[in-house]
Amino acid sequence: MERWNGKVAIVTGASAGIGEAIVRSLVFHGLNVLGLARREDRLQKLSQDLKQSKGTFYYLRCDVENEEDILKAFAFVNDKFGGVDVLINNAGIVRENSFEHVQTEDLRAILNVNVLAPAIFMREALKIMRQHKNETHIININSVFGINGKTSLPINIYPASKFALRGMTDTFKADLEFSKVTSIRVTSIHVGLTLTEIFGDSALFEEIKSKFPYLESSDIADSVVFVLSMPSYVQVWTIHYYFFLF
Repeated sequence: MERWNGKVAIVTGASAGIGEAIVRSLVFHGLNVLGLARREDRLQKLSQDLKQSKGTFYYLRCDVENEEDILKAFAFVNDKFGGVDVLINNAGIVRENSFEHVQTEDLRAILNVNVLAPAIFMREALKIMRQHKNETHIININSVFGINGKTSLPINIYPASKFALRGMTDTFKADLEFSKVTSIRVTSIHVGLTLTEIFGDSALFEEIKSKFPYLESSDIADSVVFVLSMPSYVQVWTIHYYFFLF
């Protein structure tokens, strides 16, 4: 990770769970990290926790459903650092309900956060990263439901949104190949059941935890470090945490 020391990373969904764990790990390894999330109080607390770290943590309140907030984040890193070296698309939501009962506003929110927001982040990151010849990396935190959407869980279009993110990532990689851009690497990490706040106080989630092994957020952060630690001539396309679910 030495070559990333002093480099700049953007992490979405940074205030809790996987995003927070990734922020802590990257700052520990000496990166300057801009954490984005809606809950500014959580970001402030995280900033206090990381004051003595090797790297530096910055934060902005950002609603990824709001394109203006996203553009402000890129303006921040451009003005302060002259660009961004690592983008971690981590923010995601699920709305627990059957297809029959899920509300249209929830469907829109899932697509906005899980699909449209990562697309905008990748687009804006690409504009900056292509201007530099140095090594850069985009990591999309996906789900095993982006590989196999068959489940009895009442999570409606959540798997579909993750399939979309997977397809979008593949298309993005292809665009880079066709454009002969070799300095930007792209990785998908398909996580299994992870102990985070994404399910809220869901009784269903508590039931699943009692029956199946689950990942800790730190496990995903370790995967991010593993990917970034690979030599520049190694491309890790996908990490897949295999997970059986009824």
